[in-house]
Amino acid sequence: MMHVDTTRTLLLTQGYEPIKIISWQRAMTLLMLDKVDVVEEYNAEIRGASMMLNVPAVVRLRKAFRRFAKPVKFSRVNIYARDEYRCQYCGTKCSIAQLTYDHVTPRSRGGKTTWENIVSCCYACNARKANRTPAEAKMKLLSTPIRPTWMPAVQIRVSTKSVPDAWRDYVYWTGEIDTDEGTEIV
Repeated sequence: MMHVDTTRTLLLTQGYEPIKIISWQRAMTLLMLDKVDVVEEYNAEIRGASMMLNVPAVVRLRKAFRRFAKPVKFSRVNIYARDEYRCQYCGTKCSIAQLTYDHVTPRSRGGKTTWENIVSCCYACNARKANRTPAEAKMKLLSTPIRPTWMPAVQIRVSTKSVPDAWRDYVYWTGEIDTDEGTEIV
């Protein structure tokens, strides 16, 4: 039976940047389709009728892919990311739990739910503005809402305690890594 660490494979770009975590089965499919190269392997084996392979731990795409091909999806989280998690009225940086979104032109006045009419807003400013325009509420927008042309950066979040050793050279660390010798700052 495979260990839980060996059921996940880290997928890298051609330039060895992490893209996402995939199942070992998906990694094997990509390998058989000649779309990836195996960079690191686990000690666990996959046995077939006519062959035996090690489970891939890290694979790298053979061809470049276009990360920015699709338009940015309209979503609450992408609105918050566009506005840098700041209330667009008072400028306070907030956590997701402290944010909501606001229709600049209220829906009751014909305002649409679009990139150009929605902004991140703290609950206090949302209540203060209520069903009015910013001018009527004597509130000023920090920036004009627009449709972003960027995709949010790919972020892979894993606990340092659950990262397989085979991945450690390929993921970005922003804190400390616990090692057998103690704590290593990266």
